[in-house]
Amino acid sequence: MSHIPLSDAHTPEERLHALGLTLPHPPRPAAYYLPYKRVGAQLWVSGQIAVRGGSLVQEGLVGSDVDLEGAQECARVCAVNVLTQVKEALGELSRVRQVVKLSVFVASARDFQDQHLVANGASELLAQVLGEAGRHARSAVGVARLPLNSPVEIEAVLEVAAD
Repeated sequence: MSHIPLSDAHTPEERLHALGLTLPHPPRPAAYYLPYKRVGAQLWVSGQIAVRGGSLVQEGLVGSDVDLEGAQECARVCAVNVLTQVKEALGELSRVRQVVKLSVFVASARDFQDQHLVANGASELLAQVLGEAGRHARSAVGVARLPLNSPVEIEAVLEVAAD
């Protein structure tokens, strides 16, 4: 597979390709909720967990079952899944004006304190794919457990171009 150098990629989809990433088919919600909701110029993306190819990338608590690097990879997978929902909602990622806010939830062992470093996995990926529009406000919160035993879950609020 040939990759476009990241510096030559012009669209978010080309930048994804240059990073060696493809967007999966959007997963169906695991319960009774919408995967995303458009409200005017805002797109709210429901929490996306670290699932790739139908399976969790890793399971358990960060700091005991999952190390920092593994958790950062989980955050990147969550960010890809956020982008998958955005593409499903908008048709193309270039319609994102800006990522406004990410909420990053990290299933944390009792003494784990680096939730912000886990969240960087997602933040850096969104900036690589969306450029300046990918820079955002953020919360990184340690929690006891997440759905399906995912180590990381991410929800997003974006400003998008009008239809």
